[in-house]
Amino acid sequence: MRKALVVLAAVCALALSAGCGSAPEVESAAPPPAATVKPVVPTNAVTSAADSVGSVPGSADAKFVYRFRQVEPTSGSSGTFSFRDRDLSFSFRPSPNALYFQVENLQGRAVQLDWDRSVFYDAHDRSGKVGHNTTRWRDRFSVQTYTLIPPQQRYSDYVFSLDDLLDPGADAEQQLRRPLLPEDASATTYSGKTFGVDLVFMIENQPRTYTFRFQVQSVIPR
Repeated sequence: MRKALVVLAAVCALALSAGCGSAPEVESAAPPPAATVKPVVPTNAVTSAADSVGSVPGSADAKFVYRFRQVEPTSGSSGTFSFRDRDLSFSFRPSPNALYFQVENLQGRAVQLDWDRSVFYDAHDRSGKVGHNTTRWRDRFSVQTYTLIPPQQRYSDYVFSLDDLLDPGADAEQQLRRPLLPEDASATTYSGKTFGVDLVFMIENQPRTYTFRFQVQSVIPR
């Protein structure tokens, strides 16, 4: 009898042990999906820089109009934005959107524009890398390809500070950035400010820097 009781107790103990081991584990709740953070786009952001052929640079709905003058190098003719030497001829068109330019190769051999060596100087006395027509958000830390200008050919583009690029979100091919100068009520605080660019060209395998500076001569209501 005692032996039977011992065997029965052992069987019960095994049954209890098996019951505990088969108890379902408590599952932890899955974390909520991460929220998609959209980049904050300033209200004055621009997505293109098509040059204006009008006499007054700036947006059609701008509240203020800028007047500029070239301070370096000094232009031979008043009111123009140009420079010429034996190799290259430049013409510029400063605007609140970007700094437009055209360069002509005057010689019989190709030259190259070295974007990575070039430097942009904004109206806040900051300097940095140069962005231009084909530059996108993804190119901020990449080496930019030289631009080849064939003999006796012209090249047109616009430049801005690479630091002004903004994240375009899903549209990676869009060039989204801050304008060069504001056209709202804060425009009047930019009178007398200077901005410009140092463009570096490879001429006969040697780098040559061309320095251009422009000053906001006046800001007037439209």
